[in-house]
Amino acid sequence: MWMIRSDGGRLAQEFIERGVVSVGWEDMESLQPLASREQMIAKVQATWPGYKPMKAVVVGSQLHKFAHAIRPGDRVATYDPSARTYHLGTVEGSYIYDPAGPIGLRNQRRVRWTHQVGRDGLSVPTKNSLGAILTVFEVPEAAVREIDAAISGEAVPSQDFPQDQNAAVDEGELLEDLRTKAREFIKDRLVKLDWEEMQELVAGALRAMGYKTQVSHPGSDRGKDIIASPDGLGLEQPRIVVEVKHRPNSQMGSHEVRSFLGGRHKDDKGLYVSTGGFSKEARYEAERASIPLTLIDIDDLVELVLVNYEAMDMESRALLPLTKIWWPA
Repeated sequence: MWMIRSDGGRLAQEFIERGVVSVGWEDMESLQPLASREQMIAKVQATWPGYKPMKAVVVGSQLHKFAHAIRPGDRVATYDPSARTYHLGTVEGSYIYDPAGPIGLRNQRRVRWTHQVGRDGLSVPTKNSLGAILTVFEVPEAAVREIDAAISGEAVPSQDFPQDQNAAVDEGELLEDLRTKAREFIKDRLVKLDWEEMQELVAGALRAMGYKTQVSHPGSDRGKDIIASPDGLGLEQPRIVVEVKHRPNSQMGSHEVRSFLGGRHKDDKGLYVSTGGFSKEARYEAERASIPLTLIDIDDLVELVLVNYEAMDMESRALLPLTKIWWPA
């Protein structure tokens, strides 16, 4: 089984909709003529002369695997960070370069997608072995066994995981790998909060930004889970009306966004938080809304919390305890 993702998983939905996987790096154009790993590395060095030697080796090796080592019939996985889901499928064709394709999707392999596995159902060692920043690598056998058990609903046997074969190659890449994995593990903690805790966490981040908040009691809130404003009463501008949907496996669609907008005043600002993300149609509704409306998915929420964490009150920080790690600059 191969893990293949592009830009940290940003294009996962495009992969699923188009039935492909892709790796980017289009500046090299077609990879087909570069038959050997050495030729691929040399082309990487010529295309990006600023790359350090080891980075050129790592990138060239990944591209060689994608174009030549992966075979039709091989299994493939990709990760959608917004849905927190691993998609599994089978490679159906040889490497293709499509010069007219969308940016990020021109170096591609055809895939028949067949299964999904939620990140929350996997063990910490498997999550860790599935990496964070490498674009192409072979999934360790222990992780494959656990993924297959999750698909079939069988009990997962105890696993022996090898040392991380997908480790970064220098301090900069190691730091980025650590940051990316940290965000994923923070998301693991976030989805375990209940709805009221999630609402309080969002309100805590807004207070850290200088607003005063009113948090609705459980029950019908008419699309107003939180009201944030300078005076705390919603009388002074800006008045931010917040809806919080804590459904990690359910995207919000255009209907939910239109319903939220329907109860807003012309001077309101809208903030819609959905830990399950948003459909393309929902994002289109937000873009053409009559009031300023920001959609926040789980990745945006992690970033909002991290940026404001040190200014958050103790009650809010207790909902998501984090520790700071120092790293050489």
